[in-house]
Amino acid sequence: MTAAAPPPPPTPPSPSSDPVSAASPPSAKAPPSRPRRNPRSASRRPVRAAAAALAVLGLAVLLVPPLAQLDQQLVELRSAGLPPSLEHPLGTDQVGRDVLLRSVYGLRVSFLVGLVAALASMVIGGLVGLVAGSLGGTPDRLLMRLVDGFTSVPHLLLGIFIVALFSPSPAAVVVSVGVTHWTTAARIVRSEVLSLRARPFVEAAISGGAGRGRVVRRHLLPHLAPHLLLATVLMVPHAVWHETALSFLGLGLPPHLASLGNMINDGQRSLLAGDWWSSLVPGLFILVPTLALGVLAQHWRDRLTPRLRSELFQ
Repeated sequence: MTAAAPPPPPTPPSPSSDPVSAASPPSAKAPPSRPRRNPRSASRRPVRAAAAALAVLGLAVLLVPPLAQLDQQLVELRSAGLPPSLEHPLGTDQVGRDVLLRSVYGLRVSFLVGLVAALASMVIGGLVGLVAGSLGGTPDRLLMRLVDGFTSVPHLLLGIFIVALFSPSPAAVVVSVGVTHWTTAARIVRSEVLSLRARPFVEAAISGGAGRGRVVRRHLLPHLAPHLLLATVLMVPHAVWHETALSFLGLGLPPHLASLGNMINDGQRSLLAGDWWSSLVPGLFILVPTLALGVLAQHWRDRLTPRLRSELFQ
């Protein structure tokens, strides 16, 4: 009796027998994928635009006055009210002064006054907030009631009252802005000091016998410095707008000094005659740098806050 032969091994299926491979030709390729957009690059576009705008305006402030070799107070009645041209790129005002040259000078004056005023307000508010947060108790309540009292009065109204006590001058504008805008810095510093006092490293320093002055110098001020610097940068646009408003009302800088507020005040008289550039150009010189500075400060705050939080909570 002979044994049955084993069945033959199954043959592998040919490529043509696969319905999927048969349906699609071998030369077909997948459609190219679209490039993905980087959300970081899209979010940085406003920051880059703001930095470019500030760089262009900074170069204009540095280069236009020496290259022009003209007196920004030079009066030429024969060239009064000229529209933008090659000789005067942004036209002339009602007494023949070059609008571009005066706008550059006005930008420099307005931002210099605004920077000094912002520093003055930060110093006043920082001291008040530091004292209130460090001492606590009755001094804290009294100082915060003082802050509430200043906050309840409109800044522009209080600024007009302060400037009216002096003759128009940069010092009067600095005093006005410093007295009316210090409350924001005081609240920021006080809240940060109260938060820092509850941190373990501050409690350990106090338990170890460190005096109040040493705690302020070694532990509070290093953590408050970035917040104060950022608040100062954010305060500069407010100070510039405050100075512009006072100068527009005739209460800020002297009329002969080229400031953006004075230029807008002078240009409004020639709007009915069609000289739109006398007011539009100074307005743009105020709007563009203040918005650009605000965008950069906002970006700086977004990058700075997580790092500060990680340092405080470690």
